Amino acid sequence: MGKRRQARECALQVLFQLEFPSGDPREVLKSYWAGRKASREAREYGTWIVERILENGAAIDRRIEAVSTNWRLARMAVIDRNILRIAVAELLYEPTLVPAIVMNEAIEIAKRYSGEGSAVFVNGVLDAVVRKLAETAPRPDAKIAREGEHEPQD
Repeated sequence: MGKRRQARECALQVLFQLEFPSGDPREVLKSYWAGRKASREAREYGTWIVERILENGAAIDRRIEAVSTNWRLARMAVIDRNILRIAVAELLYEPTLVPAIVMNEAIEIAKRYSGEGSAVFVNGVLDAVVRKLAETAPRPDAKIAREGEHEPQD
């Protein structure tokens, strides 16, 4: 298993714990890592994921809810909801990752921890999130066109 996959799965386990009253989230995270064998890279990336979700949870949840019109987050299975949060956090805050890889990883984790039906659900929601992000992302040529509009004419 790759280090990032391990980090994502560990982050999922921490987020699952945080769904239930369990004290300070940072202490839960610290306690989780104290009892795990994981590489430094997996620990760092897993911690990064959980921290992004703790810091930006409302924004991440809004992105998910905006595309899952028939499913409120509260109605989603706990595992599915947190897999989506992990993937959306990566899509929003780790721009070096290719969206297709983020989606594939989320789908594989859903298959392992939740089931085939959940994998289809996660795929559909993430596909919609990626499409929505692509619609709102600034086009690289848009800046050039705007700059050209303001240049003096000869």
